[in-house]
Amino acid sequence: MVGLATAWFLQERGARVTVFERAQVAAGSSWGNAGWLTPSLAAPLPEPAVLRYGLRAALRSTSPVYVPPRADPRLLRFLAGFARNSTVNRWRTAMGAFVPVNRRAFDAFDLLAAGGVAVPTRTAVPFLACYRDPRERDALVIELEEIRDAGQHVDFDLLDGPAARTLQPALTDKINAAVRIDGQRFCDPGSFVLSLANSVRARGGEVREGVGVLAIHADRHDRYRTGAADVSVELSTGQRGRFDAVVVASGAWLPHLVRSFGVRTPVQAGRGYSFSVAARDLPQGPLYFPAHRVACTPLGGRLRIAGMMEFREPHAPLDRRRVMAIVNAVRPLLAGVDLDMRTQEWVGSRPCTPDGLPLIGRTASPRVFVAGGHGMWGITLGPVTGQLVAEAVITGRSPAELAPFDPLR
Repeated sequence: MVGLATAWFLQERGARVTVFERAQVAAGSSWGNAGWLTPSLAAPLPEPAVLRYGLRAALRSTSPVYVPPRADPRLLRFLAGFARNSTVNRWRTAMGAFVPVNRRAFDAFDLLAAGGVAVPTRTAVPFLACYRDPRERDALVIELEEIRDAGQHVDFDLLDGPAARTLQPALTDKINAAVRIDGQRFCDPGSFVLSLANSVRARGGEVREGVGVLAIHADRHDRYRTGAADVSVELSTGQRGRFDAVVVASGAWLPHLVRSFGVRTPVQAGRGYSFSVAARDLPQGPLYFPAHRVACTPLGGRLRIAGMMEFREPHAPLDRRRVMAIVNAVRPLLAGVDLDMRTQEWVGSRPCTPDGLPLIGRTASPRVFVAGGHGMWGITLGPVTGQLVAEAVITGRSPAELAPFDPLR
């Protein structure tokens, strides 16, 4: 989503673009996620609740936030930074950085739709966060009020169990409280990203699938010169390409390509799992079970169920224990859902940073840019990120909204 949106908005400004995709379009974390477009919920991942959650819980294989017990210096460095940023003051500062881009998120989607991206976004009516115990709801209400206090518009109401079940008959009588959050959207993320790629191609862009980028070579002290094409891209095909500028949007694999350009912030894979099931009463909008970190979205006539935050290497194989942990968490909460006939079991790597802020903008080279590290918000904030990066690439000036996301911080 992030890379293709950047290409699309660069085309809006008159640039000719080439996109290199090492696998296929939407093969990564832009495919199997929940497809939520929820700027009212887009907030930094490091938060005080993480510290309360505790290391012991995170080491359990069934935990919704899982850290495999192993001696990995890079992972330990990331977790130490994540813990340092999980304080009230740092969360509030980081939340203030999200607000300006959150406000522009839907406008960027609307520009894509008006410009030929054919797959629509849908209004999330209703969007329910559901709980067994009404007291469990307090944590989300406090967070939503904090988000509102930071300047982000949030419209929500509190519901009891019967009201929630009336809106979403797929809920069982184990649900006794809910929060209805209005003004959000959702989409089929894989289909949307494929449509975005098709639009880039239709506008004259080249999307080369099955071509990885091994290295980028540029003069860190270079300045733009008219007609110059001084960034060299080393490809997995053995070829080299030369370009005026390069934007790296490679998700959890981002550090490999940009470390030599001064980007030192770690990017850790926070792997999420999902699968699809048939549902007798398919919900009309998304369902969220915050106590279990599980998201459900109606997509293509089935219910996609997604969850987990597994801090692990991005290339590690799917761990079926994570899938079963999601199944066991939602089995008492959903009625008329065949959890034993799952299809499209999937794992994808969200790119997470220790401070919860993405890396967006120019590196030490004025010709090499970064757009990544969005954590859970790459779908929601992908288009507005592309819009802002395109402005920085073409004008040479970084928009004010990108200041907190400086890749060199």
